[in-house]
Amino acid sequence: MFSLQNKIALVTGAGSGLGRAIAETFAQAGAFVYVTDRDVKSAEVTRVLIEKAGGKAAAVKHDVTSESDCAEVARQVHAGHGRLDVLVNNAGIGQVGTMLTTTGEDLDRIYAVNVRGVFNVTKVFLEGMIAAGKGSIIHMASTTGLEGVKDRLAYSVTKHAVVGLTRSMALDHAKTGVRINCICPGRVETPFMKARIEAYPDPKAAFREMSESQAIGRMGRPEEIAPVALFLASDDASFVTGAAIAADGGWTAGRF
Repeated sequence: MFSLQNKIALVTGAGSGLGRAIAETFAQAGAFVYVTDRDVKSAEVTRVLIEKAGGKAAAVKHDVTSESDCAEVARQVHAGHGRLDVLVNNAGIGQVGTMLTTTGEDLDRIYAVNVRGVFNVTKVFLEGMIAAGKGSIIHMASTTGLEGVKDRLAYSVTKHAVVGLTRSMALDHAKTGVRINCICPGRVETPFMKARIEAYPDPKAAFREMSESQAIGRMGRPEEIAPVALFLASDDASFVTGAAIAADGGWTAGRF
């Protein structure tokens, strides 16, 4: 396993799904993990799971769309540990719709979380990482940030923005010691995904279609994405910056 021994990490949206899996994996690798989520009860559940497994963590209520919340979270991290070594911008929401069925309010709502949220959180920690001369920032994007997907206009717009943000930041700060990368998962069985499937008229058919859309014939699991984040967070990824890594069961390898 890649080591995060003595590292201080923060994972947004870590109350469930991918965020929880990443937080647990980081703690297992030796990091102290700040588990943040707008639902602090869910963040507390993640914290308890980490501590029961022998890790160290703190749960913090955090709305990434709020600049004041982000500033307060940064204050708590610096007061507690004086620095942040690893930041994972995982918090995100979805939106189904085309140009004709998506409203301006829909676009603003998803942009506020998926793009401005990433901007807000990164803004309060980047200068400290640059001053320390080291750090790893990982944005959670999506395969919809690498190619178009039907009926996901607003979501795809935001995830393309996250990929662009990653690449631009990586170039801007390449010589500072801070690495910036993003992960582009395919469809993953998270509580969010399961809830979406249950909303379809025929959930079993929807589950089958979504599973078969990956080349390997199934959706991913959160614990299959978390190790990718662990690698990028670790010092073993010292030559990796500006990368958009697809962890998608072959989704973007080509149509099949």
